[in-house]
Amino acid sequence: MRTPLQSSPAIPLSAVRNLGILAHVDAGKTTVTERILYLTGSTHKRGEVHDGTTVTDFDAQERDRGITIFAAAVSCTWDGHRINLLDTPGHVDFADEVERSLRVLDGAIAVFDAVAGVEPQSESVWRQADRHGVPRIAFVNKLDRSGADLDSAVDSIRRRLHTVPLVVQMAVGREDGFTGVLDLVRLRALTWADGEGVAQGPVPDQLREEAERRRRLLDEAVAELHPEALEEYCAQGSLTAGTLTTALREVTRTGDGVVVLCGSAYRNRGVEPLLDAAVAYLPSPSDVPPVRGMHDGVEQERPADPEAPFAALAFKVNSTATGRLTYLRVYSGTLTKGDTVWDAGAHRKERVGRILRVQADRRTDVERAVAGDIVAVIGLKSARPGTTLCAHSAPLVLEPPSSATPVVSVAVEAARNSDTDRLAAALARLVEEDPSLTVGTDAETGQTVLSGMGELHLEVAAEKVRLATGVEIGTGRPRVAYRETVLRGVSGFVYRHVKQDGGAGQFAHVVVDVRPLDPDDGTTGPADLVFGSSVVGGRVPREYVRAVEAGCRDALAEGPLAGHPVTGVRVTLTDGATHPKDSSEMAFRTAGRFALRDALRACTMAVLEPVVEVTVTVPDDAVGGVLGDVASRRGRVSGSTARTGTAVLTADVPLAELFGYATQLRSRTQGRGSFTTRPVGYAVVAAHVTTG
Repeated sequence: MRTPLQSSPAIPLSAVRNLGILAHVDAGKTTVTERILYLTGSTHKRGEVHDGTTVTDFDAQERDRGITIFAAAVSCTWDGHRINLLDTPGHVDFADEVERSLRVLDGAIAVFDAVAGVEPQSESVWRQADRHGVPRIAFVNKLDRSGADLDSAVDSIRRRLHTVPLVVQMAVGREDGFTGVLDLVRLRALTWADGEGVAQGPVPDQLREEAERRRRLLDEAVAELHPEALEEYCAQGSLTAGTLTTALREVTRTGDGVVVLCGSAYRNRGVEPLLDAAVAYLPSPSDVPPVRGMHDGVEQERPADPEAPFAALAFKVNSTATGRLTYLRVYSGTLTKGDTVWDAGAHRKERVGRILRVQADRRTDVERAVAGDIVAVIGLKSARPGTTLCAHSAPLVLEPPSSATPVVSVAVEAARNSDTDRLAAALARLVEEDPSLTVGTDAETGQTVLSGMGELHLEVAAEKVRLATGVEIGTGRPRVAYRETVLRGVSGFVYRHVKQDGGAGQFAHVVVDVRPLDPDDGTTGPADLVFGSSVVGGRVPREYVRAVEAGCRDALAEGPLAGHPVTGVRVTLTDGATHPKDSSEMAFRTAGRFALRDALRACTMAVLEPVVEVTVTVPDDAVGGVLGDVASRRGRVSGSTARTGTAVLTADVPLAELFGYATQLRSRTQGRGSFTTRPVGYAVVAAHVTTG
């Protein structure tokens, strides 16, 4: 087993790993991170979530609630490699924090509970990693728990994540008797005694037959995915350890399979081989393709080279007592303390005052950061999450991480009128740090409305403002974000905009078709509006077509049924006419707005509401009551799974019906029930449901 090394400033780019820890809430990812920091010598005491002593969950709210809320960056070294780790949240309300982290990572460790297997949020973060093309290895944690089953967890990975699990270890002992693992690649036993490090030895005789059987299965699975391994397997009937290791590395980096390891992080078993696997199988910055960006409509690449022009992406902003921290992933070039960089979003120059290597809430000044580094800087005033920073002589805009649309809102107000201005300033900073939060004003009541991804998200945001400013905040009842959409459209809708009030007039004539947006007609992902034009003969010039589209987007802000935003609409401009003097882009934008507004009134419309998949774990004797409660909340049960003494129910439930559900579930199950949620989209609201 390799031994940890102390940090070295001369670590080459090929020995850097930028990794994230991904999991469902309570799968143990923060404990995995704590054990990694301890084993690599970055900390001298094992932090525990239940004691509130973890390094990465350093925020007061994280320690009070016992969950990860904010992505935390830490660095450590292992076997001459620098590992930059991001411990990400597991709760669905903070999925946007995971999205921003995945945007800047080269690899990830996905942690699964050996009892529960793939859970709803672990499936969601896996899909997020798929979208970003992030290679992963899997760690099946908590093998010491009652009911833990490695094979069952691996089967859930295969079924629910639609990937090929390549199991490179088998457990030694079960549940309380779990003492170590067998390394199937090198056919050796790795065991841990309580309070001691890992001991290496031969495979025990009673386990040898099973170990050899599993090794054959591993060889076969890898040979099916890797051409060179297949040649060796066909020639020899097995793979050497060297060939198997090389093939596992390449299969992991292409995403064709996922290496699966196992252990119990809480009992310090299995973390050293996990670190070895991260180093061996996951890519360095030099192994991934050059980052791509745009400049003047032309795509450009930046290689992971310290000598290339500087380019970095800001993925997190945090206000602290020492200043405004902007977290950067440096993709190319070198950033030196005192440098002036170009903010491609704000189109302004910024000076970097300090560069910090971050260890959660502890920071160390460094003189420079190079391609492949993840650091924080102080001195940037305009950068936001998703901002590209680059050399002014070589401008570039990198694709920012996507931000989810808020689905829950609450009215917020300061308890004292004298604190109103302070509250407004604090909310502005909050939105600056977290793009998944928005602040607006209710048009009817004049109240300030804070919108986010869920009840917990908004609770955390309000508490963060209170802790940072001392302002006492009152909040209203949560409200969901409804939408309106088209069920049946209209064709050939004509709108003629004519205005003559002295001076230059306005003239625009448009004809539009409006219909529902079909998810199978070539669009990718959710969309509010897909706009097209079939006008021929130059009857509407191209610049006016763009103006009509802009006007249609303006009209989406307020639907005809209840004033909710409109989504899922396809608009086609089919005809139009211009005036030689009075037509303008402004006239056609106005025509587009009113044409779509009036056309929507002529369409058959429906109100949509956000729906979530709820996974409820309850004792067997409470299943009937819980099912009845789910039905009363307009829920539709989609599945159930029996475990020892418990049942796991899955149902699709409107988000509006889940406010206060945690209290109701605890009451029905004498505190023994729990649930998690995962967004699944929008559904048409039943006619009898009020959505005002």
